[in-house]
Parts: sequence; structure tokens; C-alpha cells
Amino acid sequence: MEALNPATPCTPKSAIPSPQTPSPSPSPSPSPLAASSSRLWRPSAQRNLRNQWSKLASLRQEWASSSSTGRVNAMSLVNAYLSMKYMPSMELGVLSDMPDIRKKASQKLLKQQELHRSKLLSSYKDMASVVTNMVKTSRSMRCFLKGSSNSPLLQFSGYSECNNDPGDGGGIPVFTFWSISCFEKVAEELVHMLILELNLKRLLVVDLLSISCKAPTVNSLHWLEELYPGEFGDLSICNLLSEETSNPVYPRLHGRKSDKPAIQCNQQPDRDVLQVYLTTWLAEVNIDTHRVDEIFAEVGEEMHFRLS
Repeated sequence: MEALNPATPCTPKSAIPSPQTPSPSPSPSPSPLAASSSRLWRPSAQRNLRNQWSKLASLRQEWASSSSTGRVNAMSLVNAYLSMKYMPSMELGVLSDMPDIRKKASQKLLKQQELHRSKLLSSYKDMASVVTNMVKTSRSMRCFLKGSSNSPLLQFSGYSECNNDPGDGGGIPVFTFWSISCFEKVAEELVHMLILELNLKRLLVVDLLSISCKAPTVNSLHWLEELYPGEFGDLSICNLLSEETSNPVYPRLHGRKSDKPAIQCNQQPDRDVLQVYLTTWLAEVNIDTHRVDEIFAEVGEEMHFRLS
């Protein structure tokens, strides 16, 4: 890993601003902590950073699990839908003479669709929870002085009790080279990828939950609807609600700007379209897996701590 000069700001290889977030403000003024206090601050800051990055590593695994489960549920929903859609034209062979066989099979497939819809929505909710927790964790990198600096026993916490304490130890290296702001920048880069991917998966979920062999259908959803109670609160934490309209922002690909399209659900997509949906889900196009691995490797090396 390339050594960082502690006298210069940390610049990640692929630093990306959060969606709909203004450019980062200038670095806060140096911490008022005295040199002796800074020596006590560093071990507390180190413990906090190890804890927060361990949480991010764990949440990364939770995302992978939830995304995989979501794809399985999406595939099961698609299979049930297609089976029901093509049931009238299917050759049933020796089953053709059984009374109401198509009707009974369609009823069962309809129940399966409802079950898989519920499971898919649950998977999406799990993914949203993972990303909101990642956002909160990425904002908890700083270590603040607790109580008075004149106290013979200094204590530190994860929240500020003093407006003059930015919680960054005055920008000094926490371990070897990186300051608090360096860790924050790479955490922001990591979380931003997950935020974009969550928003794209929301688009897929809205369409998949709306598919039906009958149109119009009560299952039809709109992009602006809340998919589960409290979803908009989660999206707000992820900065995925428009400040102007309080509606969910429209998905875009990493590194691209997009206009606001008129997103309309396709209630009866064909097999090819659904295959594209499933492939897009699997590809996770907004997540640079190599860069994610690189971030955790760089952070772990800087902290002298293995992040599994």
C-alpha cells in the first residue's frame, strides 16, 4: 500500500460524493486538545475506528447475503409468473383430461406469486436496513472529548459535548499515516456504492412486485409509493429522498447523471425483460467489487487489524 503523507489530506483512489450532496465543506479547524490530551485521544480513537470498520465489514457480508436471497426470491417470483402466464397454451399431455387442471394449477401458482412477493419485499427491506446501518456507521468515525479537558481523567465518546471539538484529534494520524478524515473519505466511497445499488434494486423490486397475468391489478406499484412502513425514513438516511419533493430520487448508474424519467411499471413483461432484471440484480453494476476489497485491505493494513 502506498504510504500517505500525514501532512496532506487523504485522497481515495475513487472518491465519490454522496448522491444529491453538496461538495464537502473545508476540513474543520484543529482540535483544541493539548498534546497530552491527544496522546490519550489516540487509543480511544483507534478502538472506535476498529469497531466501526469491523461493523462495516460485517454489514458488507449481510448485504451479500440479503442480495443473494433477494435474487432467489425474485427468480422464484418470475418462474411462478411465467408458468401462470403460459399455462393456457401449455401442452398438458396425459393431464389434459383431468377436469379443471389448468384452473387449479393457476390458483396454486397465484398463491406462490403472493408468497414470493412477500419474501422479495422482505429481502429488499433487509438490504435497506443494511445500507442505513452502513451510513450511520460511516458517520461514527470520530472520537470526542467527554467532560472537561481540565479533568485529571479524560474520557471520550462518540458524540460531541463541545462545539470546539471536531473529534478528529486536530487532524493527526490515528495509527500510522491516516487521519480521521481519511477513514471517513474511504467509508463514504464504500457506502455510496451501496446506496446507488440499493436504489437500482428498488426499481427492480417495484416492477417485480407489480407483475401479474391480469391487468389492471391491485398489485401494481408506483415508484413514489412507500414499499414498507418506514421505508421513506430509511431512504432519507441514505439521502435517497428529494429535498424538493420528499419523493424517492430516481436511480442512476455509478458515475452517471440521469434525468427524471417517467418510471412506469411493466405489469406483463416478457421472458427476455425479466431475464435482464435478474441479470442486473446479480451483476450489482454500481458496486466495484475489486475496489471494495481494496478499501478493506487498505484500511486493515493502516489499522494493523484484519477485517474479514
